[in-house]
Amino acid sequence: MLFGAITQSVPALLIALAVVGVLTPVFKKVRGNWKIHELGGRAKPVPSRWFLFGLDVVERAVVAARANKYMELWEGWFKIAGSRTIEISIIGTRAILTDDPENIKAVLASQFHDYGKGEPFRQDWKSFLGDSIFTTDGQLWHASRQLIRPQFVKDRVSDLDIFERHVSHMLEQIPRDGATVNVSDLFYRFTLDTATDFLLGQSIDSLGTPQVEFARAFADIQKHMSNKSKVGPMGWIFPEGKYKKDLKVLNSFVEPYVERALEMRPEELKSRNEKSYNFLHALAEFTRDKRLLRDQLVAVLLAARDSAAATLSWTLYEIARRPEVVQKLRAEILGRLGPNGKPTYADLKEMKYSQHVINEALRLYPAVPFNMRMSLKDTYLPRGAGPDGLGPVGMPKHTIFAYSALTMQRRVDLFGPDVEKFDPDRWENWTPKSWQYIPFNGGPRTCIGQQFALTEMSYVLVRMFQRFESVESRQTEEQYQNCDIVVSPGAGVPVSFKLAGVP
Repeated sequence: MLFGAITQSVPALLIALAVVGVLTPVFKKVRGNWKIHELGGRAKPVPSRWFLFGLDVVERAVVAARANKYMELWEGWFKIAGSRTIEISIIGTRAILTDDPENIKAVLASQFHDYGKGEPFRQDWKSFLGDSIFTTDGQLWHASRQLIRPQFVKDRVSDLDIFERHVSHMLEQIPRDGATVNVSDLFYRFTLDTATDFLLGQSIDSLGTPQVEFARAFADIQKHMSNKSKVGPMGWIFPEGKYKKDLKVLNSFVEPYVERALEMRPEELKSRNEKSYNFLHALAEFTRDKRLLRDQLVAVLLAARDSAAATLSWTLYEIARRPEVVQKLRAEILGRLGPNGKPTYADLKEMKYSQHVINEALRLYPAVPFNMRMSLKDTYLPRGAGPDGLGPVGMPKHTIFAYSALTMQRRVDLFGPDVEKFDPDRWENWTPKSWQYIPFNGGPRTCIGQQFALTEMSYVLVRMFQRFESVESRQTEEQYQNCDIVVSPGAGVPVSFKLAGVP
């Protein structure tokens, strides 16, 4: 009898559970909506066919990423919503997307302590970047920054011998007979050699041995993590098998250097650094934590190698189609240094047109095109809500904030009608307004290696155009933006150089 009563109640129980299952996300949405309006309001939404789940938003993001149209996806969403601050929701996870300078300034600077990378980000990226400067918040982040900052003081940045060694090697790889060369490939190998020399005291010599397994694995790891980040809580759709194999390649390369450094006594490390500096030995003087050294090393390697290589690649892509820019650049270089003079740090700072060329490349192609933060407590954004879009946006704790320097630095309303044109001359008598140009981010988390990267890129351009008098594009495949962690030219940069003094 008892069994029969239980059996009869099963359908009712299942119905009740189904109702709860359906209503729970609805109640969560109602409660979340109340909290959002208590703090401010909602931004304009990206229309979704799936009211509660937003899976079509994920689909559009995946399709755009595969088609290398991620910038166009964001621009399309901004246009559809009629706002530069919009919101999406994926399986109940709310995210704000923006390229509004005021909102970016708030998150990166004026409301810095309200936002951070967040624990979900740290956990997602932990196997790759660990508890490094790029993944942590609060005291952990502050300790990382204090550990790394002294390694990028002016004395280190202005020591140009490390650049000279590897630039000379790179220039020897460029055909002197005008044959086509993918200069982007050379730049990535050059910056890897420079970065490993600076960080480890020993170059990987990828210019001499192009097929380096570590370099391939490093690039594929970034592609995997970038793909995951583009779909938020749906990151699990990307299989991890190959990623884990690539991590083993990365760790088997980095860890022996860390172990050798830890075998040395602090006095020995200090003595060696006084004779010949390297980043890892300098860090090992202050910490004996193997995992911490590994994490910081990988994080700085990522920044030191990829950002400069991508920017140099885009620079050559643009100027190879503009002989007048190359002519003006070379005239400045020869006017100060002649065809053979080695530039000093002061020389590089004085060559304004060279700086304008790099600034313009960084405007059109900021190294990190998309970035994110998360609200660490209940807070708000200055604007984006209300009928006019000028009201504050409510940001309950754990709301994702994604922003794009790539789309912001191409806004016609901020930079004028010729915003898509590569024009170094615009920098002659013009300075972008605060927070409208952030190629190295901004606020307390501004890139520590900014001067190192700018010095390296300037040095490359100077030495390159002392030796070669012109460069010509040999691009046949349509160029596209490969938006991983760093934005790079997806079709490479095939060019041909003309050696100076050769008819």
